[in-house]
Amino acid sequence: MFSPTALRSYLHLHFLVLIWGFTAIVGLMVTISPVSLVFYRTLFAAIGLGAIIFFKKKQFKADNKDIIRMLAVGFILSAHWMLFFASARVSTASVCLAGMATTSLWTSLIEPLVNKRSIRPLEVGLGILAFAGLYVVFKFEFDHALGLMLALASALLAAMFTVANSRLVQRIDAYTITFYEMIGATFFSLIFVVIFEWQGWSGGEPYIPVAKDWVWILFLALICTVYASTMATQLMRQFSAYLINLTINLEPVYGIALAFFFFGEKERMTSEFYMGTLLILLAVLLYPLLINTVLGKKSTLTEK
Repeated sequence: MFSPTALRSYLHLHFLVLIWGFTAIVGLMVTISPVSLVFYRTLFAAIGLGAIIFFKKKQFKADNKDIIRMLAVGFILSAHWMLFFASARVSTASVCLAGMATTSLWTSLIEPLVNKRSIRPLEVGLGILAFAGLYVVFKFEFDHALGLMLALASALLAAMFTVANSRLVQRIDAYTITFYEMIGATFFSLIFVVIFEWQGWSGGEPYIPVAKDWVWILFLALICTVYASTMATQLMRQFSAYLINLTINLEPVYGIALAFFFFGEKERMTSEFYMGTLLILLAVLLYPLLINTVLGKKSTLTEK
């Protein structure tokens, strides 16, 4: 079904999703507020990417309009991460990750509008299947409604971010894209840090990291962002934004397993929660099988 090169790339994508599944756990391990966490994460990611671009002698230059676009996408990315970490804080890592699985539904609606193509019923249908799984989660985990709503908003922004990047990567190097996006995200999150501290909205959470926080901040910045985000952006040359986001729906599966390993009983959920998560997983597994049959394509992994 898949060529060896496409299969390696697809497995690489799953490895990146596994890394992202760990981010909600990291968000619970640090002491600083979600807004401050995003600021430090993006700041060090921008520095790390700048160093890589310099030493690899890649291009910082880009068209002024593209730079503005990349900075704007960085704003979207930082808002996505703020909502993501806030969701985990007010509920659990598992609930946050389950809400993020609706990203494919949002993408199935946004991508056709941006790329000016017709909406594919199959993509919408599988997105709805993922959303049905979320409904099951929401129905039996109503105590975590706020966290789930924040995760839904974060998923919408994640869909916008991925669709935007899938267009930019066709003409700009992935490192350059991520570098400018991190700069935009840093400025945007810094504004929010100032506002939150000025208005006292941080809820008493500190904005200056303690010693142990720095380990997790650097992990988020260098591994989850510089490495994982850049590699994912490069994979957008091969995969559609929809397939990228549908695979990212496995993030709750990986993340929930990791959360239970790290936090034990605190992350144990109802059986209905796991049933809903299985519906989401079903949507992920069905896509590469059905797309070949319904759309008559020989390979969805290498076709844009």
